[in-house]
Amino acid sequence: MKLEVNGGSAIEVSDQMFACEYNEGLVHQLLTAHMAAARQGSKAQKTRAMVRGGGKKPWKQKGTGQARAGTSRGPLWRGGGVTFAAVPRDFSQKINKRMFSKGMCVIFSELARQNKLVLVSKLNITGPKTKNLLSELKKLNVSDALIVGSDESHDLYLAARNLPNVDVCDCTEVNPLNLLSFEKVLMTTAALEKLNERFKPSETGVSSHEQK
Repeated sequence: MKLEVNGGSAIEVSDQMFACEYNEGLVHQLLTAHMAAARQGSKAQKTRAMVRGGGKKPWKQKGTGQARAGTSRGPLWRGGGVTFAAVPRDFSQKINKRMFSKGMCVIFSELARQNKLVLVSKLNITGPKTKNLLSELKKLNVSDALIVGSDESHDLYLAARNLPNVDVCDCTEVNPLNLLSFEKVLMTTAALEKLNERFKPSETGVSSHEQK
């Protein structure tokens, strides 16, 4: 199939990447796994056994008028251990390469169907000026967008970092979350060709991304 490029031209892309049926369950699983992998999971608390001290009985069992106590490091005491202490854990979920490739193709297909994918041959940004980038985005009628490029200059990153609704990423760094977090996805044709080659299934039915 062909996708229109801003300016009147068109580019050939694979049907496997831009003509997939929408699979809500797969997209949800990819998003959940991506956000879960970003969780630090380093929270830790001490149980009663880990807290130092408390080996001696605070007072005798009877005759003091106070409640019985065998240690001063119990969960009810200040400075004591935690009953169900948190331990470091890994929140990441397993997503195999074939699922990831299929899910990314579903997302790209849906972006193209909803006209949220804007293709340009090149972004002409002269210098790290936010004003220059804003003028380019205004020409394209885009205000809230993820800009996906291929080996873009550092000036583009500097020009976009002060815009709250604009982000820039390389085509090798795209993920389900940043693709779906913006109103539009502005992509250069060079980045599209690399992504098309990356996720396009080969004759064996396995994409080049899965073969790595």
